[in-house]
Amino acid sequence: MPPRVVILNENESVPFDTRVWQECQALRSDGWEVHVICPTGHFEDPELETEVEGVRLHRFPLRAATGGPVGYLREYALALFHLLRLAWRLGPVDVVHASNPPDLMFLVAKLLKRRGAWFVFDHHDLVPELYLSRFDRGQDALYRATRWLERKTFEAADVAIATNESYREIAVDRGGMDPGRVFVVRNAPADQRVRTVTPDPALAEGKQHLLCYLGTMGPQDGVDYAVRALRTLREVHGREDWHAAFIGAGDCLDELKQLAADLGLESMVTFTGRVSNEDLCRYLSTADICLAPDPRNALNDVSSMTKIVEYMTVGKPIVSFDLRETRFTAQEAAVYAEPNSERDFAKLIVNLLDDPSERSRMGKVGQARALGELSWDRSREALLSAYKILRAPRPVTASRWRGKGRPAPTV
Repeated sequence: MPPRVVILNENESVPFDTRVWQECQALRSDGWEVHVICPTGHFEDPELETEVEGVRLHRFPLRAATGGPVGYLREYALALFHLLRLAWRLGPVDVVHASNPPDLMFLVAKLLKRRGAWFVFDHHDLVPELYLSRFDRGQDALYRATRWLERKTFEAADVAIATNESYREIAVDRGGMDPGRVFVVRNAPADQRVRTVTPDPALAEGKQHLLCYLGTMGPQDGVDYAVRALRTLREVHGREDWHAAFIGAGDCLDELKQLAADLGLESMVTFTGRVSNEDLCRYLSTADICLAPDPRNALNDVSSMTKIVEYMTVGKPIVSFDLRETRFTAQEAAVYAEPNSERDFAKLIVNLLDDPSERSRMGKVGQARALGELSWDRSREALLSAYKILRAPRPVTASRWRGKGRPAPTV
């Protein structure tokens, strides 16, 4: 019998969550029997029970929270119920692999550890910093609760997976993890999602240039900075030779549409919502410049944005605020505005609009890096290295390996 792994994912459906789906495929090809417990999608992945490419999917209905913390507490409580229910029904597994947010899945993991499973914590987001960036409530009781849950998650984890070196440092320093049990598995674009296709000039709505944003539109994503920068592009720099497409959805989508209307940009901006992979590729392949307006804060500065590598994969130059991990990822494929300065962001757009040779050079540099050093093949190797540790039978005692209790398994 092949070893069994169950992957818990609360905030996206699978295969829509491309990172988790790539992990599923890598583990499946390495000989694991892979199960995923996740919510149904908003517009995709509607089946409650199905199998896709050998991965068994167990989904539950879940309405995403909007508004303040109370809505998220309600969402997470319901999700936790379904995760526990479906995990218990699934029966014993060798590994439980939980992606955050939220940092509550360790409760399910501890239940499965009593049945002999290892626990892999897949650290997608810094939940305490995410809380601060979304709600601007300071280090109140709920913030302290997120820090406590994060600590408990690391305490329960046998192996941690980090999306970049900054997250790895946090796992070791703040989470107390053994450095030998923390592996960097970077976000990388899925081949079937992002690829270069024939450009479609009609997407620019009759303008010379197309600007694109791709991604979630929540409070921490800074899309409002991009919209205000476009106003500066038009009113301060006198540029009206562009059209902008904002691709994606999120809590702030309606507010952003209203902001664009209030700033008189309705005819120059399109909010597409979520689009098919085919349309996504058409937009990115047509774009002259791609936008990464994530403002500098405690979360964004150390987070790796998937959209950055997706932009690079199709060979597009990027305008970004100067963030630590974005600079590491994009390097010369991006130009970096003074953090949170909409005027500087707009100025850099102007510079690139006026320099097609530089746009071409940046795009080629980024594409080579995305398809080489940052490719999924590299991250896949790191993921499977983490799982080599877990091939050993798990001892009966449930204490952690960090220096006492049960010994660490040999690689």
